[in-house]
Amino acid sequence: MTHPASVPREPDHITPESITAVDRAITSRRSIRRFLSTPVPQALIEEILHVASRAPSGTNTQPWKVHVLTGASRQGLVDKVLAIHNDPAQLAQHSEEYDYYPKEWVSPYIDRRRKIGWDMYGLMGIGKAERDRMHAQQGRNFMYFDAPVGMVFTIDRIMGRGSWLDYGMFLQNIMVAARGRGLDTCPQAAFNHFHDVLEAHLGLDPSKEMVVASMSLGYADPHAIDNTLFTDREPVASFARFLG
Repeated sequence: MTHPASVPREPDHITPESITAVDRAITSRRSIRRFLSTPVPQALIEEILHVASRAPSGTNTQPWKVHVLTGASRQGLVDKVLAIHNDPAQLAQHSEEYDYYPKEWVSPYIDRRRKIGWDMYGLMGIGKAERDRMHAQQGRNFMYFDAPVGMVFTIDRIMGRGSWLDYGMFLQNIMVAARGRGLDTCPQAAFNHFHDVLEAHLGLDPSKEMVVASMSLGYADPHAIDNTLFTDREPVASFARFLG
């Protein structure tokens, strides 16, 4: 995934400190579900996106498009989506454009999915029969979990499946670059259920461009119980094969 006209790399100066800083930005990244209202300067958002744009992409196609929502634009989208989420009749008229999750769940994936769901609800004291409280918590997705910045990511429909792999690396770069600067994020597929609302709000041409995902960006509330959840990760031995 190199480009013949790339600017020559500067010599690497790898130190134990630089390795620790990178590893910490990666391993301290979590999906934050309650943010402070502290504004994030546009210059800082631009800096994060500039760094993230170094993500690799096949033949340097750089398929990502980012719509950064703050202030009235963010609140306008929040109001529209929440109104639908809270109205069963309207909610039934909306659906995802693509399958983010499998149509049929099997182990071990369904087990991991259930665990994180009940771990989160357990932290918040929400019981399995408390459907209204579950619905309200799900609705917090559409408030960007109170983050002052919401981002919507789109891609041209002409691009192929490989470009979606490239997109994942770009999104990871955003989250790591943000974490390295003391900010937090929450990548969100929940908004995909309302892709048509996002398209209209952003003035997109849905015949040419489609929504990939959304993301909350801001400063985590250090006192919120929502943010105390740490998810498990499988050991390397369970998912990697080393063939000599």
